[in-house]
Amino acid sequence: MKVVLMAGGRGSRISELFPDIPKPLIPIDGVPVLEREIISLRNQGFTDIILTIGYMAEKIQAYFGDGSKLGVNIEYFIENTPLGNAGALFFLDLKEDFLLLNADAVFDADFNRMVQYHKKKHGLVTLFTHPNSHPYDSGLIISNSNDQVVKWLAKEDVRPSYYKNRVNAGLHVISPNALKICKIDKSKIGKEINGKIQKIDLDRQILKPLCSTGQMYCYDSPEYVKDMGTPERYHSVCSDFENGVVQSKNLKNKQKAIFLDRDGTINKYVGFLRNIDQMELLPDAAEAINLINKSSYLAIVVTNQPVIARGEVTYDELDEIHNKMETLLGEKGAYIDGLYFCPHHPDSGYDGEISELKFECECRKPKPGMLLKASKDFNIALEKSCMIGDSNSDIQAGIAAGCKSIKITEGGLLEAVRGILNDYN
Repeated sequence: MKVVLMAGGRGSRISELFPDIPKPLIPIDGVPVLEREIISLRNQGFTDIILTIGYMAEKIQAYFGDGSKLGVNIEYFIENTPLGNAGALFFLDLKEDFLLLNADAVFDADFNRMVQYHKKKHGLVTLFTHPNSHPYDSGLIISNSNDQVVKWLAKEDVRPSYYKNRVNAGLHVISPNALKICKIDKSKIGKEINGKIQKIDLDRQILKPLCSTGQMYCYDSPEYVKDMGTPERYHSVCSDFENGVVQSKNLKNKQKAIFLDRDGTINKYVGFLRNIDQMELLPDAAEAINLINKSSYLAIVVTNQPVIARGEVTYDELDEIHNKMETLLGEKGAYIDGLYFCPHHPDSGYDGEISELKFECECRKPKPGMLLKASKDFNIALEKSCMIGDSNSDIQAGIAAGCKSIKITEGGLLEAVRGILNDYN
């Protein structure tokens, strides 16, 4: 599979630190960021690379040459006239699905895993999506239950009151057919028309029109993808490299997780939470989860929700409750990497109950099914992970999964997380 790396940006905000070199050659722990990315791709078997370059193109070419010193084959497309962040795609020989990566971001991800997901879905585009610490001022990707993108909200767009913390990371798998159906006139790209150079915007002109077509999918991943476009972000990324955070987040490596119960652990316990107005974070929850986000652990929620089987809450209503939880966490700079819920309940006799959900399942805590599913999805080493909850069933589920388990009282999450991080980091 070909890899197209968009590496033509000026990096104007970070140029105060590196005024004489293009952004792709900015060093991270002594090695240019683009070189690190190419090495990561090569190690995963992606060796056919196209670099689209413009600003200080000659310096990038002089450094990488034909790519042989890194064990890859590099072709160049030089934008003598800026074509936008997708204009070059219409001049490349792209006959099969390809990876399109934004070299402005620092990333280390298992792209083979993403490509397998893309092939399984049979769509035109797969977006690498993840949560971040500031969803309130980021663009948001809204999907349906099959992970098909239904809305793409720019940060200036009106958004719903509550939303899933899901942001496009600038990494994509794209079929050439996506370029064909957008009806862009190639002959006009880069030409001056009515005093304006015609450029192509990837998001606005190619990807967003695919919303609600069933042809574009989200690929959610907790792997490391961060912009280093400002001096502050650059220093943060350098610190992450030095501490091994960037490499460790790659899902080809075993992950560690802190599993969190929901009711009485993250939000106030109200018995069976049936109404979205009852969702209220505990005072220490966001701070505790933010500590997890900054650590080497994933934050994964596992919660029994028998209100579904009892017919008291619909799946859509539960989604909205969880969206509110993610929105409230995001407002305080915290996010969860995954959420699993059990909708089953073994006992019958409730008005409006859903009979097909009334059975003894393997996912309802104290059984470990949700933790085992998360372990498979995120390549988690359960023996290095921990379950935190306020009930005996939480603790039993963690032990059954092979995790350390900590039982807390309401409001004790922060202390428990600090203890785990102090003991194991």
